[in-house]
Amino acid sequence: MTQQTWLTQEAYDRLRSELDYLTGPWRTEIAAKIEAAREEGDLRENGGYHAAKEEQGKQEARIRQLADLLRDAQVGEAPTTRGEAGPGTVVEVRFPGERETEKFLIGSREDHSTTIDVFSPASPLGGAVTGRKAGETVSYTLPNGRSAKVEIVSVAPYAS
Repeated sequence: MTQQTWLTQEAYDRLRSELDYLTGPWRTEIAAKIEAAREEGDLRENGGYHAAKEEQGKQEARIRQLADLLRDAQVGEAPTTRGEAGPGTVVEVRFPGERETEKFLIGSREDHSTTIDVFSPASPLGGAVTGRKAGETVSYTLPNGRSAKVEIVSVAPYAS
């Protein structure tokens, strides 16, 4: 099952432009680099050839990542939430013992169009609050294996 990702229109346009460049002009450029390096001779000792092939592999992985993200993205206005945290919502939380609250957007880490932190719904904190409402306290497991709790203070649709 593929997870849908919410993106602002700005982020979608930026990522679409990157994908268009990588699948068009960049592929032509890297093919020319590889061919030029291949013509230099022995491929076993050809650093330029190996560097170009490595770059090609990394960028082809990026192309697949972008294609998957954009294919399944929900773009534009933040979805209505019925008060539940989820993609396209800004969640305000308070950690136990803290007075201050923190706000973050649940969305794609690829979305650089916002000034607040962005957490993926697949991240430990993003996943823990998804589907939950203000007033609830949730537990989640940190990457280091420890458990943490957070109180959801508010949930609102993202507005740029």
